Amino acid sequence: MYIGREPQIGNYQICDAISVVNGQAAYTMQVGSVNVNPESAINTIVSLNGTIQKANSSYTIANSVITFSSNLVTGDVIDFILILGSTLDLGVPSDNTVSTAKIVDDAVTAAKINNDIISGSTELATAPADTDEFLVSDAGTLKRIDYSLIKSSPTHVLLGTTNVTSSTASVTFASNIDSTYKNYLFTYTDVRPVTDGAKIQLRVNSSIGSPDTGGSQYRYAARSYRDNGDLTNDHSNAASVISTSSMNTGSDTSENLAGEFILHNPSGTSGRKVFHGSSVGMQTDTAVFYNYFAAVYTETTVAVTGVQFFFNSGNIARGTFKFYGIS
Repeated sequence: MYIGREPQIGNYQICDAISVVNGQAAYTMQVGSVNVNPESAINTIVSLNGTIQKANSSYTIANSVITFSSNLVTGDVIDFILILGSTLDLGVPSDNTVSTAKIVDDAVTAAKINNDIISGSTELATAPADTDEFLVSDAGTLKRIDYSLIKSSPTHVLLGTTNVTSSTASVTFASNIDSTYKNYLFTYTDVRPVTDGAKIQLRVNSSIGSPDTGGSQYRYAARSYRDNGDLTNDHSNAASVISTSSMNTGSDTSENLAGEFILHNPSGTSGRKVFHGSSVGMQTDTAVFYNYFAAVYTETTVAVTGVQFFFNSGNIARGTFKFYGIS
């Protein structure tokens, strides 16, 4: 514990040059144009006219002011003032004196690290930009590489999701279906109708209608197998909807339906739009069925811009609907 000013310790400094003023004894000491306060006169070495001066006799020090015992005159030269600091402790290290061995492990905090250093404080919270760069060793030579050259390219890009948690008449995806992808995958999971014994169906959006409900715009064929071996077929060569199943889905809380299908080339304007897919569901609480279907939207000169899911009877009680672009 110190009474008064805490000692300046361990930082050896040479004061800036001081110009002598004729008839003046007191001078301000500075290092780098900043006032400095030696611990005491005996913690300094002062040379005047080539002669080392005796501390507290030839000069005294108070804060940043050194006062010589007699006024200096023109021609006197203060050769140097060396501030020793306290020799009892290391204190503040001198510039460029701290080596790696002097630093305790884990003592350097993130606040002391520049932001061009790779550390936990500079981690990305999102995926890198395509032009962000990584360092790689190419046969021992360190090189930079853009993220765009090494990032994964998913084959299925999620474009839309709808979660149904209460009675809903239909689910429609009416955006992001365009020429970006040649094929689109649609999935439906944990779907249940409000009305018992209903079939999941499809319609499409186009310039003819959103959705197109024309009386003969669709053709489809569906085939289902029950776990008891029963086979059921459903088909139409001129319908206002696509029936994706020839089996009815139960509405009990333990019953559900899941499936998927692919829509091919929806933006084409020189051919019919083709669907094909499959599904699995519960017809009753104890009867499971597997189904696959194929279908065509018969218009040849218009693009499909949306797809709508609905049951042939009643609303959708629950389900998760998604669609993906297939690259």
